[in-house]
Amino acid sequence: MPKKSEKKIEEKSGKAKKISQNEFEEKVIELAKKGLTSEKIGEELRHQGIHPKDYLKKISEILKEKNKYINPDLKNVEEKLERVKKHNEKNKQDKRAKREKDRIFAQVRKLKKYFKIPVK
Repeated sequence: MPKKSEKKIEEKSGKAKKISQNEFEEKVIELAKKGLTSEKIGEELRHQGIHPKDYLKKISEILKEKNKYINPDLKNVEEKLERVKKHNEKNKQDKRAKREKDRIFAQVRKLKKYFKIPVK
């Protein structure tokens, strides 16, 4: 039975897949269509054994060229706002949730102002 240290060496020796630049860009766009942000796309590619640092363009640059880029900061805060709104609709008496909804909405507004995105 191999020792723990031998197992770690075996796991680390797994070579990264090397694909062409075009295949890399296609893979990034395919993952973006699933609704993933650039952060999550990079994480998913690393799980598949593809290291984004080995390629010429950043993931966000590829997405911006194809008009598929979604700002991850803004997306995460908007998702949080939707969850709190949904909770607030079910629980009208929850004063803390109402306050939290207002606070997160202000955060969304600030981010949109910073990134120069029109506020709805």
